[in-house]
Amino acid sequence: MKRYLIFAAVGPLLGGFWLLLISTITSGYWSRPPSAAEVEKLLAVFFTTLQYSYLFGVLPALMIGAVDDILFHVRRIGAVARLLLVGVVAFIATALIYGSRGSDSGLLQLVMYGLVGFIPSTVSSWLVHRFVEDEPHPAAAS
Repeated sequence: MKRYLIFAAVGPLLGGFWLLLISTITSGYWSRPPSAAEVEKLLAVFFTTLQYSYLFGVLPALMIGAVDDILFHVRRIGAVARLLLVGVVAFIATALIYGSRGSDSGLLQLVMYGLVGFIPSTVSSWLVHRFVEDEPHPAAAS
């Protein structure tokens, strides 16, 4: 249960911030190094839209948490491999969802939007491994 709470708390927070940052960069708003006023605007927008990040990001974060939970119970997969597999699954999912939006398309946009899923999922999986994880319980014999 703690695994899902971590994914639900951390995923939308990091994913929402990264999505806002990527949208800002790809729109050309930050074509030069940002000033303090522009960073302040970005943070103000982030905190005003944080409720929507959680509204639309909790369910995908819980689904990635379920992937992490499933991979946790596969004995042959270690913690680092699980962390990377969860990140790759989240990268592919978000790249497919967000990568084709807007007028721009290409490898850079695909990678940047893929990182919207990769970063929160790997951080959440690492937090679970670091602070929550116990040994998996063996399946009951039938």
